[in-house]
Amino acid sequence: MSCADRVFIDMCEDILQNGTSTEGQRVRPHWPDGAPAYTIKRFGICNRYDLRKEFPALTLRKTALKSAMDEILWIWQRKSNNIHDLKPHIWDEWADKDGSIGKAYGYQMGVKHVYSEGLFDQVDRVLYDLKNNPYSRRIMTNLYVHQDLHEMNLYPCAYSMTFNVTRETVHPEADSPAALDRIPDADEHGERLVLNAVLNQRSNDVLTANNWNVAQYAILLMMMAQVSNMVPGELVHMIADAHIYDRHVPLIRELIRREPLKAPRVWLDPAVEDFYDFTTDSLHYEGYETHEQIRNIPVAV
Repeated sequence: MSCADRVFIDMCEDILQNGTSTEGQRVRPHWPDGAPAYTIKRFGICNRYDLRKEFPALTLRKTALKSAMDEILWIWQRKSNNIHDLKPHIWDEWADKDGSIGKAYGYQMGVKHVYSEGLFDQVDRVLYDLKNNPYSRRIMTNLYVHQDLHEMNLYPCAYSMTFNVTRETVHPEADSPAALDRIPDADEHGERLVLNAVLNQRSNDVLTANNWNVAQYAILLMMMAQVSNMVPGELVHMIADAHIYDRHVPLIRELIRREPLKAPRVWLDPAVEDFYDFTTDSLHYEGYETHEQIRNIPVAV
């Protein structure tokens, strides 16, 4: 069965059994009918996914992998803060009349900073360091820029990625990283580089966004690894406030009663060598069987 399903079920059961309720508190989100959107929340969730074993796609219900990838390309590759540059409509509620979400997400990725090596934005700095200084403990991005928060239509939820490179010994007889179609050769020591990452998230709506975020940052990790001639390794997802909205509780209970299915095989076009050449057509998957989708999920704004 999919490891991502097991992680998701365990997390949801933990939140439902051990979480705390915000009912009666003054909360920012509201339902479309104006009622406060209360949650059951759990502080400090840490979930780990090893992309060498399988891609972390939920099978309890379908995650739109190409749409998730399009959003990550919108932020990290196109560095846009305008919903007109994004195919999914997930940001429509937070855009102004011109389609802008303010100085958030892609805007911050495109801001250039002066380093001793030159002028880089955050994405290009990561790409530079992965190729030129892969063992650095300083390879990270940050979207939570305090001086710009007042000009963001929504504060960043997934706000930071920290990349970390390790080495592993190659065992050709058992070598089949699940998320990789092009496998880097071993060096003269019989080893290769593995790219790992920590995704830090201040807030996570478990039903609507959890696996969406996991899938898109797993794809990002795969893209970064491929263009840096590395193997995608562990994605660690740190969530400060993992919550289930009050009107989502029965939907979550239905979801986690379902039987997990086998994880799909997911890979990228091995011909792509430049991060800026990836498109959603570069993503391929097979064997992605899921239970039926949950329709008409209410969204708190």
